[in-house]
Amino acid sequence: MDGIPRDRAFDATPALLSEGYRFISNRCRRYGSDTVRTRLMLRPVTCMLGEEAAALFYEGDRMTRRGATPKSALWLLQDEGSVQGLDGPAHRRRKRMFMALMTPASTEGLVAAVADAWRARTGQWQAGETVVLLDEAEQVLCRAVCRWAGVPLDANRASRLTRELSAMIDGAGSVGPRNWRAQLLRARTERWARALVRTVRAEPDIAREDSPLRAFALHRDDDGSLLPERVAAVELLNLLRPTVAIGRYIVFAALALHRDPRQRDRVTHGTDAEVAAFVLETRRFYPFFPFVGGLVREPVTWRGETLQPGTWALLDLYGTNRDPRLWDEPETFRPERFDGVQPRANALVPQGGGDHFAGHRCAGEWVTNAVLERTVRLLCTETSYAVPEQDLHIDLARMPARPASGLIVRAGR
Repeated sequence: MDGIPRDRAFDATPALLSEGYRFISNRCRRYGSDTVRTRLMLRPVTCMLGEEAAALFYEGDRMTRRGATPKSALWLLQDEGSVQGLDGPAHRRRKRMFMALMTPASTEGLVAAVADAWRARTGQWQAGETVVLLDEAEQVLCRAVCRWAGVPLDANRASRLTRELSAMIDGAGSVGPRNWRAQLLRARTERWARALVRTVRAEPDIAREDSPLRAFALHRDDDGSLLPERVAAVELLNLLRPTVAIGRYIVFAALALHRDPRQRDRVTHGTDAEVAAFVLETRRFYPFFPFVGGLVREPVTWRGETLQPGTWALLDLYGTNRDPRLWDEPETFRPERFDGVQPRANALVPQGGGDHFAGHRCAGEWVTNAVLERTVRLLCTETSYAVPEQDLHIDLARMPARPASGLIVRAGR
């Protein structure tokens, strides 16, 4: 249809808080369009979903992220001055720093660190004790990514840092006490990261030459100057925090294995390609980021209307991953849909669309896949556990989502 329909509600903020991940797709379905105008926090916004919308969002520098995310979420996630807030050549230069850390050899180093930390952590489980898998996975990932990144970490600091990074992830999509607590913890974590940057700048050789910590501390931007100390610390956290966030996918993968024993058999005895397909379907099916915001940079025609510079837009990531125009039986968990198939860049968008190098697509997506492929194998072949009765409901109004219990498991022998 031509033209963009408008939501009848004067302001849809209450609906967003109650509908969560389904907010945009609910409106698109109601108005028979992949784009709907509404208001959030009294601010006009254009909501969209689908492969074409993802291409509009992520290709051609049409959108800027600056000013598109509420401060309460921005400060916990990317924060001011980070790579996601840059555009054009400045963004591409900073992004190259991140992508240089995502080589196959470097990725395998992180995956190996995760496997070692996983075995060490699960080796401490006592037969019959119950643990919350989300908490365990976050502890494993925090220790592993710090070891890989060259970040010094003793046991006490590891536990504290895990709690801090976990709070940032868990509080980013909330308002009120959960967000406020995360903001306080974020300030403490950032002071610690700035001290690390200062130390490495004073004595570069104390950090491994190939370590991400050294890369961030000594990176020079377009004008040849070192990044401001705070920005270098922010970018370091933008490596550590998203890695810990993979813990949610590990829990969702474990939930999929629990709900369908056929999937456990597929992962245990399947080929690497079959495990990779299981991981892609986990990322497509389960909720991660609900949507991403952008501001239009230059006039662009979309669905028969012109989006003027400054137009606030939201792209529905969750809804695009379940768009029936793109996926057969989108509400069914079917890893075989990816057997022998590479998903198109703007169709599978749990961590954004477009190109990893030139655009704003998450630099750590390949790492996410590799870590998940290894950990689901470990879950099926080296981790003895049972899943007792518990509340495994996923509340899609809670952002970011998780099983209500965090997935409690009882350790086996």
